[in-house]
Amino acid sequence: MEIIVEMAEYKVEYEGTNEIVEVSDKHTILRGCLRDGIAQEYSCRVGMCLACCAEIVEGEVIQPAAHALTKIEREKYALTCMARPLTDLILRRGVYPPSVELDP
Repeated sequence: MEIIVEMAEYKVEYEGTNEIVEVSDKHTILRGCLRDGIAQEYSCRVGMCLACCAEIVEGEVIQPAAHALTKIEREKYALTCMARPLTDLILRRGVYPPSVELDP
């Protein structure tokens, strides 16, 4: 018996740019960006450094391994190295959760 696994494809758009990437619900947003040459910042690739963080303007993601974010922050921010799309998305780069203190 052959098992067929269907993958949904979602559009991930970066607000204020012309950058749009199609990402499967089985892959991370960062993986799609790297595949398509989209300049998404990243460092650790394991959800701890927050370099790949983006604010979710519209849409939903799943990111159960995003331990650097609080439960509430996971609803508003995506760690693109961990997050997989559940819907089409609009993301805003360079915006970090309030719990992250950046040096001026």
